[in-house]
Amino acid sequence: MKSYAAFLAEHFEGKIQKIPVDTQHVCPNRDGTCGRGGCTYCLNGAFSPDAQKAGLSVHKQIARGRKFFAKKYSDMRYLAYFQSHTPTHAPISVVIAEVAEAISEADVAGVVISTRPDCLPNELLNWLTGLGKPVLMEIGGESSHDATLLRINRCHTWAMTTDAVQRCAAAGVPVGLHLIMGLPGEDEEMMLETIRRVNGLPVSTVKLHHLQILRGTALARDFEGGKCDDMVRFTPESYAALCRKILDILRDDIAVERFVASAPGDMLIAPRWGIKPGAFNKMIGI
Repeated sequence: MKSYAAFLAEHFEGKIQKIPVDTQHVCPNRDGTCGRGGCTYCLNGAFSPDAQKAGLSVHKQIARGRKFFAKKYSDMRYLAYFQSHTPTHAPISVVIAEVAEAISEADVAGVVISTRPDCLPNELLNWLTGLGKPVLMEIGGESSHDATLLRINRCHTWAMTTDAVQRCAAAGVPVGLHLIMGLPGEDEEMMLETIRRVNGLPVSTVKLHHLQILRGTALARDFEGGKCDDMVRFTPESYAALCRKILDILRDDIAVERFVASAPGDMLIAPRWGIKPGAFNKMIGI
């Protein structure tokens, strides 16, 4: 398995740390651009619990992150990680200004942008290729099965995901895919089929995690209402077994950033494993 650290070492020298940047842009399937209500599983605060930084400039957010990480490493350089919500769902001039603010910091070595496949216009992609600092793109594909994407209200198709990946690669921008294992209606073979389809794309990284049921989401209401009987209930052991199969299938040149995610305990309904990523990796055998 190729590690994410090995992937970063191909693009950057020295110690590199992501600093999350929240630009507070909404998602196109919440504001009516392509849908309403958002993804059924999504509770943005679960993966960005420090999102209560509305009003803080990009500079101030990076300064906060720098202050935190500098306590451990004095020679650290950073990646501005535009993650929360859909950071490219805004006028292109606004996104450009935000990214330019980030890369103006001397110790910001590059930018990681996490976005949806339907929110990456060519005009923005072309501008990003001329930054002078590396740009890494992370596309939320979640599944390769359109029936699943429809059920979870993603409001995009797998064809749109493949188009976004191919445009990034053609522009020379390393691109990764975010995928969720265990979405409603998917069995193990469907999940592995998604990995096989990823192998056919020019991706550099994948970021995997198991589905989490979060309080206040549409999925939580379905789960508690008994409407998710066709959803795989992973145990740590069964999910580790799936991850081993994924590694057997995944192309050797694709780096894996992670296999699990964690949410604050007061937001999480299930599964409540209480296993840290390092311990889970040992279960997989890596």
